[in-house]
Amino acid sequence: MIKKWYITPLFLVVLVIAVTDVIFAVDSIPAIFSITKDPYIVFFSNVFAIMGLRSMFFFLSSIMNMFRFLKLGLAVLLTFIGAKMLAHHWLEHIGFQTQYSLYIILAILAISILASLLIPPKAEVQA
Repeated sequence: MIKKWYITPLFLVVLVIAVTDVIFAVDSIPAIFSITKDPYIVFFSNVFAIMGLRSMFFFLSSIMNMFRFLKLGLAVLLTFIGAKMLAHHWLEHIGFQTQYSLYIILAILAISILASLLIPPKAEVQA
C-alpha cells in the first residue's frame, strides 16, 4: 500500500507562520549583537524571538496607531545601533559600556512613546 502525502491549506499556513518566525529571529540578530557578544545570550534571545515575537508583533500592530512618534523613535534607535556597531572599537577605548547602550535604547523608546502620548496631533485645516 502506497501512502500519499497531501499539502493542505493548513499546512501552508503553518509553513508561512514558521518562516515568519525565522525571519523575525534573523532580524533580531544585529540588535542583540549591539548589546552583547555572549553566545548564550545571543542564542537564547533568538530562541525567544522565534517563540514570542510573532504574538508581540500582532499585539503591537493593533496599538501602533496610538504612538505616532514610535516609527521615528525606532529609526533613531536603529541608527544608533548601526553607529554603535561601526564605532564599537573606538567606543571601547573611551570607556563606553554595554549598560550605556541599554540606557540610550530605553531613553529613545520612552521619549518616542511619551511624545506620542503628550503631544496632541495637529488638527487638519478645513478649507
